[in-house]
Amino acid sequence: MRHPWFIRAAQRMNSISFATQVLQFIVTGLTVGAIYAMVAIGFNIIYNVTEIINLAQGEFVMLGGLVMVFMHVSVGLPLVPAFLSTIFLVMLVGIVMDRLGIRTIRKPSVMTLIIATVAVSIIIKGVAMLLWGKSPYDLPAFSGRTPIQLGGVVVQPQYLWVIGFLIVVAVGLTYFFNRTILGKAMRACADNPSAARLVGIDVEKMVLLSFALSAAIGAVAGMTMTPIALMDYDRGAMLAIKGFGAAILGGLGSFPGAILGGLLIGLIESLGAGLLLSGYKDAYALIILLAVLFVRPSGILGNLQVTKFKRF
Repeated sequence: MRHPWFIRAAQRMNSISFATQVLQFIVTGLTVGAIYAMVAIGFNIIYNVTEIINLAQGEFVMLGGLVMVFMHVSVGLPLVPAFLSTIFLVMLVGIVMDRLGIRTIRKPSVMTLIIATVAVSIIIKGVAMLLWGKSPYDLPAFSGRTPIQLGGVVVQPQYLWVIGFLIVVAVGLTYFFNRTILGKAMRACADNPSAARLVGIDVEKMVLLSFALSAAIGAVAGMTMTPIALMDYDRGAMLAIKGFGAAILGGLGSFPGAILGGLLIGLIESLGAGLLLSGYKDAYALIILLAVLFVRPSGILGNLQVTKFKRF
């Protein structure tokens, strides 16, 4: 028969172990959520200027990871030049998408333009499959893969890079849209493109810039996640779904909402998979998303204002 103190000690050990597991799930969830948040921010940048839901946003993330693998692993460029050149190349894809896939459509409507982004997504996915094949690719972690032990919680150094880049993107965009002339011009186009034209703002260039910025942020998300989760040509669609869900949950058009929504979805997935059943991790986030939208259709930080489509 076991002594009562032994039983109490075992119970304390079990409670400590459970708390450590929960903290580990939270760390993992925040990391995954940071990726979703960056994808959601990319959705919001284009939506705020054009009211288009760019369903090719996930392909920017996929291209970021695969192009970085090519630049850093295949070509052998050092980390920083490979990182910057990848952002530049994916931005070019976003610019070409606007010039050839969006700008050329005559008498555009919101639905027509959304369908055009689906077509661009399929084209990018097909080209990526031809160039890189169907095998997943790994990328060396930016600071190595020696884990950091914080108590009983294991933190991979790449996790810190992911969360750090989310902070940099959030702070940088806040400064850009609130403090720079170009950012204020983009905000003016989002509010009233007709009035923006009257004061001399080139709305078409602002739309082009929104696609370039969105592609750049998608590339950053793809490069930072590839050392953790690998990357292949088919990854973009699911990332787009999760990122769009994060944007809707936080409030479509709201940058703080995109960050909040992404982190929440990441936490829900991680905790649900770890504490309940891992096979239903996508369902947990969807259930919470639907519950929030039933109570607050505009999202957590969104507003209830309904706007009409603004021609650009």
